[in-house]
Amino acid sequence: MLIQDTRAVVSGGASGLGLAVAEFVVAAGGKVALFDVNDQAGVEAVHTLGPAASFYKVDVTSESAVASAVAAATAAMGGLNLAVSCAGVGWPKRMVGKEGTMPGDFFRKVIEINLVGTLLLCKEAAAAMQRNTPNAEGERGALVMTASVAAFDGQIGQVAYAASKGGVVGMTLPMARELASSGIRVVTIAPGLFMTPMMAGLPEEARDSLGKQVPFPPRLGRPAEYAQLVGQVIQNPMLNGETIRLDGAIRMAPR
Repeated sequence: MLIQDTRAVVSGGASGLGLAVAEFVVAAGGKVALFDVNDQAGVEAVHTLGPAASFYKVDVTSESAVASAVAAATAAMGGLNLAVSCAGVGWPKRMVGKEGTMPGDFFRKVIEINLVGTLLLCKEAAAAMQRNTPNAEGERGALVMTASVAAFDGQIGQVAYAASKGGVVGMTLPMARELASSGIRVVTIAPGLFMTPMMAGLPEEARDSLGKQVPFPPRLGRPAEYAQLVGQVIQNPMLNGETIRLDGAIRMAPR
C-alpha cells in the first residue's frame, strides 16, 4: 500500500506509540482517526495534527463502542485500510504478593483491555476492509497489533501483562491466515523498553538506568521508531503473519 493513501484507525492514539503512528500517517499525506478514552489528550492531539485527523472517545473493551467508532471513522475518512492497536495497560502485580493473591478481576481487566480490546478493533476493521476494492496486488488493508517483549521474557509481576501480550502474539498467524483470502495482512510488533507515558512518569535517573540495559542502542526506544516500523509494514506486502521484536536486542531479566 502507499502511505499517502492510508486511511487509519489507531487505538490508544492520543499518546505514546499510537500518537507517533498518527503523526507518521498524517505527515505522509494520509488520514487518521484516533481512538482513546482520554478526551483532553485526544482533542489536543487532533488540534496539533490538523484536519487530516479526528478523535473518537472509545473504550476498546466495549464491543458496541468499537463497532460504532470504526463505522463512523470509515465513513468520515472515505475508507479504511489500516488499523493499529496500541491501546493497553502495563499494570504490574505479583500472583502471590505481600498483600495476598492476585484478584481474578485484576487479571481479567488486563486481558480485557490488552487482548480482547485488540481483537475487537481488528475484527471490526477487517470487516470494513473487506469492502475495499483491492489494489494491483490484491491487497485491501493491514492490521498492526502491539504485543511486547514481555510476551517472551515476562518478568516477575507481569503474569497478567505477559499473558495478554502472549495472546496477541498467538492471534497473529491464525488471523493472517484467515484474512489472506480477503487481501488483508496482519503483523504484530513487540516493543522493548520505549519512552511511553508510563516511562515518562519515572524519574530521569530511572529511565536512564533502564535504557542502559538495552544492548544497542543503549537507550529507551522512541515512539517514532515504532511508527517507522508501522510504515514499513504498510509498504512491504511480504510482511504478514509475523511478530517483529523492536527491542535493541534486549532480553528481559527475571526482575
